[in-house]
Amino acid sequence: MTALAYIRVSSRAQDHASQRSAIERAVAARGDVVDDWRAEKRSAKTMAREELQRLLGDARAGRLRGRRLYVFRLDRLTRTGIADTLTTLAELRASGVEVVSVADGFEVTGPHAEVIVAVMAWAAQMERLATAERIAAARERIEADGGRWGRPPRMGKAEVARAVEMRAQGHTVRAIARSIHVPRSTVGRALAGAASKSVEDR
Repeated sequence: MTALAYIRVSSRAQDHASQRSAIERAVAARGDVVDDWRAEKRSAKTMAREELQRLLGDARAGRLRGRRLYVFRLDRLTRTGIADTLTTLAELRASGVEVVSVADGFEVTGPHAEVIVAVMAWAAQMERLATAERIAAARERIEADGGRWGRPPRMGKAEVARAVEMRAQGHTVRAIARSIHVPRSTVGRALAGAASKSVEDR
């Protein structure tokens, strides 16, 4: 049977390789072939994710009827609670899509599946909330100690000053970026920030 797969990671620094590998092994064991991979790098704290919504839209339109949808775990679909998880699974089933979870260890359509899914959805939501609380606490602690939260800036004060000087001399953003060895978007933001600060200081 031809199937499709949905894989998701939460940040751009992560990749889908481990999920894809696990799904490929499960697909081969069932004798299926995945000809449609839906992948995205978005947090599951919201259902408003482009690939997930495209997947659900295709299901509603009947384009996925009679096909299997492989996911690594159900929390790849959603981690926003029991209601969203059960609603998503019910909508896919009603559209003729059989959902297969590779790593959860139970059949999503089994007789006791709904109870198990509800418990797992609750656990996934609690884990997400706990992670958010830990991150918020860490940020508060670092900032209270005078530190800076997040990644260090790509351009230091010297690079920003150089970019401003080169721009005043008529150089393009592309030329400045090439000279400083940073992306054009970074140079653009730095120049905009410098211009805004200059206006405020007047």
